[in-house]
Amino acid sequence: MHNVAILAHSHLTLFEMSCAIELFALPRPEFTTWYQTDVVSLEQGAINTTGNISLNVTSISSLEAYDTLVIPGWPTWDYPTPAAISQQVRQFVDSGKRVLTLCSGSFLLGTLGLLNGRKATTHWMYQQRFCQQFPQVDYQPDVLYVFDGNIGCSAGSAAALDLGLAVIRQDFGYHVANQVAKRLVVSSHRLGGQAQFVDTPLLAVPNQFAQAIDWANSHLDRNMNVDELAREANMSRRTFDRKFRASFNLSPKEWLIQQRIERAKGLLEQQAHSIEQLAAISGFDNATTLRHHFRRLVGVSPQQYRKQFGEMN
Repeated sequence: MHNVAILAHSHLTLFEMSCAIELFALPRPEFTTWYQTDVVSLEQGAINTTGNISLNVTSISSLEAYDTLVIPGWPTWDYPTPAAISQQVRQFVDSGKRVLTLCSGSFLLGTLGLLNGRKATTHWMYQQRFCQQFPQVDYQPDVLYVFDGNIGCSAGSAAALDLGLAVIRQDFGYHVANQVAKRLVVSSHRLGGQAQFVDTPLLAVPNQFAQAIDWANSHLDRNMNVDELAREANMSRRTFDRKFRASFNLSPKEWLIQQRIERAKGLLEQQAHSIEQLAAISGFDNATTLRHHFRRLVGVSPQQYRKQFGEMN
């Protein structure tokens, strides 16, 4: 059982709070195991939020009963942290339990010095302020989310869903994360970084680029190369490479590898292919190449992944 606490506080943001509730607190009877989640407050009295909305939540004095803490936003200015929150969050992080910050929620951990020497992120709009306030943090400027040990930080508001789905994949596997993503009507694994969303002029790009990406996703088992993708997009190789990196913050080759690994993960969970068959279906030259990239990107071997997340378990 995963016990999750979503921290309500005086300056929470309703969108991030709603994302956290949708991800972790919504009952999902279609799964045999799921999160046990409470929305809690370490402060006394009602919580007043944007639009003069008041929330009545469970008041607690300790986070000891939980193993995951979600922080949906935090003030980005010099806000005095309530003593109870400071004490309990410090203790929670020091105990090695998992903490997820959504959007500006990383400001709370930064204020408490819990991100010093760690990788972290927040909404691109707050980057300069965050870096000025917390110079000892290894700020990641162009990611949707980042993990460093037991702490995960999401970037802008919608990236809270990306972080949450990554946690669900980690806890319950690829198939369950896909089912949750379908109910949310979002991609189960978005690639790219915040650079896609920064307020800058957009390049005029032919629709063939998007069509080429869709074509690649539906033909991952083919021995395609980047030149072939560029031709599908009706672009020169140089223009295609530049557009691809601007859109996904990845090279086309690395993107193809990641997509093929995602396909392999899904197949490992649901079907009993041999590794050689899996490599061919996923578009890798051979089983050795599949194993290499699988361990590099997932951190375990395909066999270990199947043991952990396969339907037979």
